[in-house]
Amino acid sequence: MPDLLFEINNKIATITLNRPEALNAFSGEMLDLWIDSLEKVRDSDEISVLIVQGAGNGFCSGGDIKELIAGNGFYKSDQDNISKGINRKNSLWKKVQRIPLLLEEIDKPVIAKVNGAAFGAGLDMALMCDIRFASESARLSESYIKVGIVPGDGGAYFLPRLVGRDMALHLLWTGEVLTAEAAKERGLVTFVVPDEKLDQAVADYAKGLACGPQLATQLIKRAVYQNSEMSLRSSLDYISSKMALVMEEEDHKEGVRAVMEKRKPNFGKNKTSIK
Repeated sequence: MPDLLFEINNKIATITLNRPEALNAFSGEMLDLWIDSLEKVRDSDEISVLIVQGAGNGFCSGGDIKELIAGNGFYKSDQDNISKGINRKNSLWKKVQRIPLLLEEIDKPVIAKVNGAAFGAGLDMALMCDIRFASESARLSESYIKVGIVPGDGGAYFLPRLVGRDMALHLLWTGEVLTAEAAKERGLVTFVVPDEKLDQAVADYAKGLACGPQLATQLIKRAVYQNSEMSLRSSLDYISSKMALVMEEEDHKEGVRAVMEKRKPNFGKNKTSIK
């Protein structure tokens, strides 16, 4: 079996990190397949939502500790990732760091389904997603400090935006292991559900998004992320332009008709998406 599985079903794509024997720690093969899968999600008009999950009893433990102990770098690979500083940098820049950069290009909803452990870069991979569901038994930690390294995949970018600078520093400096509920209280997790209900809760949420007006959904995501770097005037100018676009769409007209007729809307008649 490959180290990552990718499937599409009813407009919902699913990435499954598939090294359960290693708590889905990274490998060169996994990262290559992850990058390829994200490019497909970005470019396909047949995909409306993406779910990222881990096989077995964990979400992702990030770098492969066995490879680190063996002195082989952050993950199992046939390439030279350790002999020079530039090789160590490129093992991040050309592989691990491609994932957050590609996610930034995806305007479709991305949901992390966190079961079991999400440690280090594995936790940060969940933080890069738009929505995070966690099972009650999940455990989360920014564990880099435990092996004397820094968050190399974007954790120092994403974490303070979710929990604030001081809490981000605390979590990174201590490597504190959080329960799912504690992670939710601090802003790392969106929803916590019983273990046995995690699969269904995520499936239902993804289905609801996939059945919605896709152009509006994508533009809302883009607006929320871009607004963090805009002035109020720029934000209002930006969103008024997008409003002018979505009001031309059949999904908007269908939504208005559904409200007037007191029924559930049937979105998806137009195939417009943003690139």
